Amino acid sequence: MSTDDRDDRAASFDRAAAVYQATRPSYPDDAVRWSVPAEARDVLDLAAGTGKLTERLVALGWHVVAVEPSDAMRAELTAVLPAVEAFPGTAERTGLPDASVDAVTIAQAWHWVDPPAASAELARILRPGGQVAAIWNVRDQETDWVARWTEIVHRGDTLETSYRDPELGDAFTEPEHATFHWAQRLRAADLRTLAASRSHLILLPADERDALLDEIDRLVTTHPDLRGREWIDVPYRTECYRARLL
Repeated sequence: MSTDDRDDRAASFDRAAAVYQATRPSYPDDAVRWSVPAEARDVLDLAAGTGKLTERLVALGWHVVAVEPSDAMRAELTAVLPAVEAFPGTAERTGLPDASVDAVTIAQAWHWVDPPAASAELARILRPGGQVAAIWNVRDQETDWVARWTEIVHRGDTLETSYRDPELGDAFTEPEHATFHWAQRLRAADLRTLAASRSHLILLPADERDALLDEIDRLVTTHPDLRGREWIDVPYRTECYRARLL
């Protein structure tokens, strides 16, 4: 995928911020605690989106600043978390002062950044010994209906698998990795809305998008594990990578 295509995909969430807020999953507390040092005081939630991870960081007791480039996503965040300072900015240019935070989290977003520039910016804003964590929620495709849902949603998608060992450069320790298994409780009918929050579908022409979303509806009404059920558990793995500033 070209840089321009990647940037278009990243910017697409501006069009679907409310849908994202309504259906995207949160993050399990065990994963959040693993990703942020207990002794940290000030945490930057970078590319904070609508505040899914921000909310858990606040609930677990850290002082959190959010940086998010999308005005629409940031508006959703401030509506839910009005006490959190939220600023426009990117991983490459946060706008924060030097050595101003103890930890940085970046959820569902490291694949959108320019790694060398982002790593340099994180090294600038972290205090000595500070930690950065890249986090992804990944649907567990060992469940049959999840694998079928994923195939429909990503049909024709050119984006590589999002989660990977982040390239942080020589300023950081080698990343450690941990996986946390959990499930999101969701109305079965909202699997269509969850699909509509994916960047691939957001950017499709309306007729192509609707055709794929109609296939999601057919999956919900015909799959034996979904048919006739109001509520379902969507299985996830939260993949976490953390590294310390040298």
